[in-house]
Amino acid sequence: MSDIFLNIMDRTSIRNFVIIAHIDHGKSTLADRLLERTHTIEERRMKAQYLDQLELERERGITIKMAPVRMIYNVNNSGTPNSEYILNLIDTPGHSDFSYEVSRALEAVEGAILLVDVTQGIQAQTLANFYSAKKAGLVVIGALNKVDLIAHTNPLVLAETRRELAALIECEEGDILEVSGKTGKNMPILLDRIITRVPPPREGNAGPLRGRALVFDSFYDNHKGVVASIRVCGGTFRASDDAYLIGTKTRAKIKELGIFVPEMKPQDMLSDGEIGYIATGIKDIEKIKIGDTVSVFDDARVSKDSLSRYALLGYSEPKPVIFVSFYPEEANEYDLLRQSLQKLKLNDSALSIEPDQNEVLGRGFKIGCLGRLHFEITTERLRREFKIGVINTFPSVRYLVKVREKKEMIPIVKPEELPQEYIEIQEPMIALDIIFPRKYLSSVLSLQKKFRFSKMHTETMGERTKFSAYMPLVELVSDFDDCVKSVSEGYASFSYELKEYALADIARVDLLVSGKPIPGLSRFLPRESLEREARRMVEKLKDLLPRQQYTQPVQASAYGKIVARADIPAIRKELGAFGKNGGDRTRKMKLWKKQKRGKERLKERSDATISPAVFKELLKKE
Repeated sequence: MSDIFLNIMDRTSIRNFVIIAHIDHGKSTLADRLLERTHTIEERRMKAQYLDQLELERERGITIKMAPVRMIYNVNNSGTPNSEYILNLIDTPGHSDFSYEVSRALEAVEGAILLVDVTQGIQAQTLANFYSAKKAGLVVIGALNKVDLIAHTNPLVLAETRRELAALIECEEGDILEVSGKTGKNMPILLDRIITRVPPPREGNAGPLRGRALVFDSFYDNHKGVVASIRVCGGTFRASDDAYLIGTKTRAKIKELGIFVPEMKPQDMLSDGEIGYIATGIKDIEKIKIGDTVSVFDDARVSKDSLSRYALLGYSEPKPVIFVSFYPEEANEYDLLRQSLQKLKLNDSALSIEPDQNEVLGRGFKIGCLGRLHFEITTERLRREFKIGVINTFPSVRYLVKVREKKEMIPIVKPEELPQEYIEIQEPMIALDIIFPRKYLSSVLSLQKKFRFSKMHTETMGERTKFSAYMPLVELVSDFDDCVKSVSEGYASFSYELKEYALADIARVDLLVSGKPIPGLSRFLPRESLEREARRMVEKLKDLLPRQQYTQPVQASAYGKIVARADIPAIRKELGAFGKNGGDRTRKMKLWKKQKRGKERLKERSDATISPAVFKELLKKE
């Protein structure tokens, strides 16, 4: 085998592809077997989910970040003109919250392995990923995973899933591969299929430039500065070249370029069609944007003013669906939080970040996320990777409010931003698809009132049902995922797409503890369920908050009045029984009065704070 770090100039020897699938269908495990089969990773270094480098990925068993890797594969007796191929694989997340990661990976490759867990069948995100791959013009190879678990126990299910997948891809049933990420079954056949079916990169057109490439990912290295993951789309890049980022109009000396194996390995050159990285040495994180075009050119032939015409088509900006305000637990850590969020955004470009201010919590940032899981992962990564504690508000969505003074609708995210007098409020709606076994149809339909389904439609898919409906986006902030899994005994999956705004009958609800509003706990609730939900939140907050030395009334306020209340009893400090420790009843009364005055002073100075764990519990519906 040739040295894996050598450049192969012939584009016909390169295959760029991704693995796409629903969450938990075995993408990372299949990638492990490909790494083993191509001898990319030595056996002594191999570990499960090798491409999942984040600690959170391993703990949760899910892929959060796309992971590129170059493999070298020798083909023997295949009848192909070449015997050695470069296989550039990008492992992608499966959860819908990280679909933006998948969309960026699709633009950097020519082919996709659509993986389906044969024990679960085609799921909602399977369909969403397939349609994205087809829209990107990729060649799709169908593969059934975990066949070792079902081939002998239930061959009829295997045959039915093969028919469904073949019908989806519009290919012959015999073209659907049966593989096992656990045992490595049919890995040589899968690799040969990649080589014969996935086309090599088309010849790129650099024009007068010596090289141009698309930035599809980036991250920050303390020594190398901002590192951009690139797909070369024409020409070549060499170490020590001067690179120019067309979008941000930034020039930088290439400190290092190379490939992922999957660790970064330096190279002397990256050529047309290859996937690799460029270390720029840039410390200013704002200078590199996902979707930008990095170029190399001769100043004598091309002027910087004319470079914009050579920019590659980038990515559409992700649309945040959930907004949360983050504030540092310690006020002096504001700058640390800002720097941490900037570095996190470099690694997770789906985040949107804006400065925010709160009267009680001080300065912070309003963060836009692509879903509830994305929000939870962001919070956890701030704590683990950047060692910073944050206080977050209750997640919300973007509403549109109409007021008399203005013709256009005003967008608001925080309930505190709601004007005193308004005409109407509109809320964002999503088109929701849920796929589940037919016997759970009535159970799924039972969620209609709780999550405000509308425009409902059902469609039969073999032994399963596809349920489509419109639902307010804000319902995803609650435990919608948990409820769907619960009523279907874990067999249902869902995907969604942001659609339109619709008139909403909702009101703002504030939570107060000891008469003081709790920053971040205000929220919008539908009027039909407002009092019930307010009572639930008050009772739950009563159970979650610790007792103090004074009684704490917990209240919910809406329409300018209190709609729900519960009291957290005080911790009573016993002064001892009469006749003990000296003194009589008169002395006891004096001590009790003194204690009462002390409690009143404590109550006046009290400042109730809500931990992230309490926020998470308050999100759940019952």
